Amino acid sequence: MSKTWFITGATRGIGFEIVKAALARGDKVVATGRDFARTAQALESLPAAQADRLLAAPLDVSIAVQAQAAADAAVSRFGRIDVLVNNAGFGQLGLFEELEAAAIERQFATNVFGLMHVTRTVLPVMRRQRAGHVFNLSSIGGVQGFNGASVYCASKFAVEGYSESLALEVAAFGIGVTLVEPGFFRTDFLDDRSVRYGSMKLEDYAPASAELQDTYSAYSHRQAGDPTRLAAALVRLAHEAQPPLHFAAGSDAVCGILSVLDARRAEIEQWRSLSESTDFPPQAVGTT
Repeated sequence: MSKTWFITGATRGIGFEIVKAALARGDKVVATGRDFARTAQALESLPAAQADRLLAAPLDVSIAVQAQAAADAAVSRFGRIDVLVNNAGFGQLGLFEELEAAAIERQFATNVFGLMHVTRTVLPVMRRQRAGHVFNLSSIGGVQGFNGASVYCASKFAVEGYSESLALEVAAFGIGVTLVEPGFFRTDFLDDRSVRYGSMKLEDYAPASAELQDTYSAYSHRQAGDPTRLAAALVRLAHEAQPPLHFAAGSDAVCGILSVLDARRAEIEQWRSLSESTDFPPQAVGTT
C-alpha cells in the first residue's frame, strides 16, 4: 500500500534522498523547503514520470502559518498524510561562551520549535485517519554531548525528550513516532552553507575554537554515513508494522550510543547508595 510523505528540509542532503527513495517505492511525496526556488530546482532533476506523485511547497519551519499552509496543500492534493519527516535543521556549533543569544534562539527556532510547529499541524490529519508515522530527525548529539556543540546538542536533546513523550500521547490514535539518531553523514552539514560558529571571540578560548573549526572542516564530506542508504532505511521503517522508537543510524551512532548507555549505567551503579539515600526513611513496621 502506498503512503503519502510530508518531508521538511527536502532541498538537499538527507531530506532530498528521502524524497527520492519514497518516490522510487511508489509513494507520494510533499517536499518542502525554506528556499522554494532551490527546492523546486532540485526536484526538477527527478524523473518526469514521478511528477503526479510529487508536490513541492514552501516552508520555513520556524514560521507556524507556513506549516499550516503546506499541510493544507498536502491534504488538498493527496487527501492524507501518512508519514511526516521532520528533517529541517542546521548545526550551530561553537563554544557556548562565544555564541550570542540570538544565535542560540535561531537554533531552537528551527531545530525544536520549527519541528513542533510542523508536528502540531500534521497531527490532526493523522488523528482523523487514526494512522500515521512521525520521524523526528535527532542526532547522535541528542544522546551524547560533543565538545563545541553545546547548543546544537541541547536542541537535539530537546527533540529526544519531546518525541519520547509525544509517542505516549499519540499511540492511542494509531500514530507512531521514531527518533532518528544519525551519526556523521556525508552531507553539507559541516560546510559553509550549513554549519555556523560563534561570533563572540574570547581570548581564553582562541586555541580550542580554532582547533574545533579545523577539525570539523577537515571532516566535511568525508563522513562515513551514506545519505542514500539512510533514506532507504527510513522508507523500510515507514512500511514496518512495528517501527522502533529509536533508530541509531550509522556505525558511529551505534557505537557512540551504546558507549553512552554503558557509561551511564556504570555511573548510576557507582553512586547508587547515595542516590537511594535521598528517599524518606522507610516507616518502621508496627509503629503507631
